[in-house]
This record gives sequence, structure tokens and C-alpha cells, in this order.
Amino acid sequence: MIPALKFQYVVAGAICLMAGPAFGQSSSMFQRDLPVHGHELTLETTSFYFQKPEPIRILKLNDIVRVRVIESATLNAQGNINRRKQYQLQAQLFDWIKFDDGNLVTNPNSTGDPTINGVLQGQGQARANLETKEGLQFTIAAQIVDIRPNGHLVIEAHSTVQNNDEIWDQSLSGIVPPDRVDPKGEVRSEDVAELMIMKQERGQVRDGYRRGWMYWLLDRYGMF
Repeated sequence: MIPALKFQYVVAGAICLMAGPAFGQSSSMFQRDLPVHGHELTLETTSFYFQKPEPIRILKLNDIVRVRVIESATLNAQGNINRRKQYQLQAQLFDWIKFDDGNLVTNPNSTGDPTINGVLQGQGQARANLETKEGLQFTIAAQIVDIRPNGHLVIEAHSTVQNNDEIWDQSLSGIVPPDRVDPKGEVRSEDVAELMIMKQERGQVRDGYRRGWMYWLLDRYGMF
């Protein structure tokens, strides 16, 4: 019996040496003491609504970005002018002249020296009230035409749309920091530096409300 008992001890010891480390239960929320069988709790592994953020897009020369133009302006101005002027003039002519055989000589007036005496008064008042509201909204695709040494993007866009006789021309240029471009390749106009926007309409609709050159001259150089 004794040799058989020794053999069992030898077998049990060999099994303990061949087995790996044993892990017990842990109260750690992050299970840091289980580097092999456990993992840390993150939103990606525990949340049903987690969505991985889109990878950062590296923009290169000649890439296309979309610019959302949303511009609005409001102007309210009031003015009031009250002007009053008064002039008084008194003048008397003592000596008269005339030409005599090509010579300039005096010509006394036998009826006396003429005099001028007058008063001129003027008063004017003007009031003006101006209120304007303007807005511009559209989306245009722009091309990266240059990349500055600091990484800022120089963009430029041109667009022409024609529908029968109606033509819409749009153009845009400016400088965009790369971090202002979202993963979808869109940027807002308020994030564009040195922004220049040009929008022009041509056609019958534009001709219907456009001022003629005569009205333009009267509005610009009119006396009243």
C-alpha cells in the first residue's frame, strides 16, 4: 500500500507542475488582474448604441469639399438733418470804366453810384430711415487649389446652372483650416477665412426687376 500511495503523490505533483496559473473571482470592475481572460469595460464593449467615429480624412491637393453657404445680414439706419443758412450782402460800385479808342478809361456815372443791398435766407430739413434684410443660402462643391505651409486649405469653386433662358452663376473662394472640415467633407461658410462669394442671375426674370441705366443714374447722381 505504501508504494501505491507514493505513486499517487508523484502523479498529483506532476499534474500541478503542468497546469497553468489559477485565477479566482475578482471584484474589480475593470478586471485588470485578468490580462489574459478579461478585458476593460468600454463604451464599445458595453453600449448597444455605440458607433465608432469616422476616421479622420486626410485632405490633399485637388480634393473636393462641399461648402454650405448660409449668410444673412440686417441693416437699420436712421438719419435726421436740419440746416438753416442766412446771407446778407451790401455792395456799392464807385468807379465805372469804358473803352475809348482801344484804351481803358474811367466813365463816371452822372446819376450816382449804384448800390446793392440784400438778404438771403434758406432752411432745409431731411429725414431718412433705412432697413434692409438680405440672405444667401446654397451648397457648392469646391476644389482644394493650394495648401499653405501651416496646413490651411485654399479652396475655389465655380458653378453655372442654365434653365432655358435663365442662368445662375456662382463662385466662391477662401481659406479653410483642415480641422473645420467634417469627416463627410463639408465645411460651413462661417468657418472660411477671406471668404468671397459672387452670385449672379441672368435671363428674363432678372430683366423683369432690374433697374434701367436712367434710373441707376438718377439714384446715384440725383440732386434730390
